[in-house]
Amino acid sequence: MGITTNLTQNFAILLYCEGTSCRGCLAQYGIYYLQNKNMSPDAWRAAGTYFTFGKHQIFYIEEGSGPVLVLIHGFPTASWDWVPIWEELTTSYRVIAPDMLGFGFSDKPRPYQYTIAEQADLHEVLLDQLSIKEAHLLVHDYGVSVGQELLARELEGSIRFTPLSCCFLNGGLFPGTYRPRLIQRILMSPIGPWLSPFLGRANLAKTFSEIFGPDTQPSEAEIDNFWSLIAYNNGKEVIPRIIRYMQERIDFEERWAKNLPNTKVPIRLINGAMDPISGRHVADYYRQVIPNPDVVVLDRIGHYPQVEAPEEVLFHFRAFQERV
Repeated sequence: MGITTNLTQNFAILLYCEGTSCRGCLAQYGIYYLQNKNMSPDAWRAAGTYFTFGKHQIFYIEEGSGPVLVLIHGFPTASWDWVPIWEELTTSYRVIAPDMLGFGFSDKPRPYQYTIAEQADLHEVLLDQLSIKEAHLLVHDYGVSVGQELLARELEGSIRFTPLSCCFLNGGLFPGTYRPRLIQRILMSPIGPWLSPFLGRANLAKTFSEIFGPDTQPSEAEIDNFWSLIAYNNGKEVIPRIIRYMQERIDFEERWAKNLPNTKVPIRLINGAMDPISGRHVADYYRQVIPNPDVVVLDRIGHYPQVEAPEEVLFHFRAFQERV
């Protein structure tokens, strides 16, 4: 897929699209105004609010009107990941994006046993408090597992709201295809808690340089912002506890991965092919195991498609929604 863009400080005009992975020209959606693309984490926090989940205060941001769309972020960052596509989504949806427990501006209790099931509970409680009965889901990385848990609950009839659709970005959908980086494996090991105090911005910059696409590397300012969200409230101390989700994916493979082909909820995978953790190899396996697979592969994009290629993600998400 090829895209030509004319970028200015505040917006991108989609000019031309070609390639077999594109369902028509991106330009049919006109101009994507991305005024918020450079919104700082502090400004993002000022635009949001908090709700009470158990004993904890959970940050979330809500904007727009229309069908409800819940954005579920990845590890180790936060809801700020969605800034590049936020403005456009809010023109058509009532968009809700929380920082999960242990992430971003939400509470980061320690010691604490973080679980995917509890993060799914968090989303159910939030939607219940907002009197929302149905919602679309757009999920990334760690949020992919949360999305899978919500789909499993829908399948067994134990969920408080109705998932209308679920669009997956890069993430560990299938334990057998997940390829964590060395730093992730170390942090999950017994020495992880001893290592976490020594984590810093340089570690994040190195890892992100490896998992972003070669043409879409994060800027120094973006690394600063990502790191500020991790470091907020000394969040790096909880990383070895949260990262146990990698073992949960193995423990709950039957419930999450092997159950996925049985879901009746419309699903699509938008996959950054050059992601070494969950890139093209995951898309290939997805095509093998999911009935009538709906897969879009972004050839030169890495692990964070919504950050690296926001216009493409918006286009393919909207195309998915048109058929739901």
